[in-house]
Amino acid sequence: MSLILDIGQGAGLSGASGVRPFLPPLLAGALARGDVGVDFDGTDFSFLESDLFLLLILVGAVGSYVAERSLANESRGTSRGPVEVVLAALGVVLGALLFAGSLAAGGAAAWPGLIAGAACALLAFASAGALLGRARRRLDASAAGLLPVYADGLALALAGVAILFPPLAFVAIAGFVLLLIRGGRGEGEKYAGLRSLR
Repeated sequence: MSLILDIGQGAGLSGASGVRPFLPPLLAGALARGDVGVDFDGTDFSFLESDLFLLLILVGAVGSYVAERSLANESRGTSRGPVEVVLAALGVVLGALLFAGSLAAGGAAAWPGLIAGAACALLAFASAGALLGRARRRLDASAAGLLPVYADGLALALAGVAILFPPLAFVAIAGFVLLLIRGGRGEGEKYAGLRSLR
C-alpha cells in the first residue's frame, strides 16, 4: 500500500511539473524540509529540499515570468515557442527527479521513477499545453497573458494534492490522458470539417 501511495505522489508531482515546472518542486521541497507528507532526507534525492536547489528553482521561476512577459509584449501573446520548449524540458527533468525522490523516500528503487516521472511530465505538458494553446487563440493578448498564472495555480494545486492525498493524483493523470484524447479528437474533427467544406 505504501508503494502505491509513493507512486501516486510521484505521478502527481511529475504531472504537476509538466504543467508548469517551478512551483511543484518548490512546494515539495518546502514541505519536505518540515517532513510534511514527503521527506527526501537520507536518499540520493535529499538535494530536492536543499536551500541551494530551492533558490535555483525560485530564480528559474522569476526568470521564466520575465521571459514570458517580454515575449508576450513583443508578439502580442501569439508565439512563445522557445520558452515553452525550455519549460517542457525543465518539467520533464524536474518531474523525473520528483517521482524518483518519492519512490526513494518510501524505500523503493528510484530508477523507475526517473522514467515514469519523465513520461507523466510529458503527458501533462502535452495535454495542458494543448488546452492552453486553444485558450490562447481565443483570448485577447491581455487575457492570454494571464494563462501562465492559471497554469501555475493548477500545477501548485496538483502538487499539493499529490503530497497530501496521493491517491487523488491517479485521477489527475487519468484526466490528462482524457484531455489529450479529446483534444486530439477535436482537432481531427475540425480538420475533417474543413476538408468537407472544399
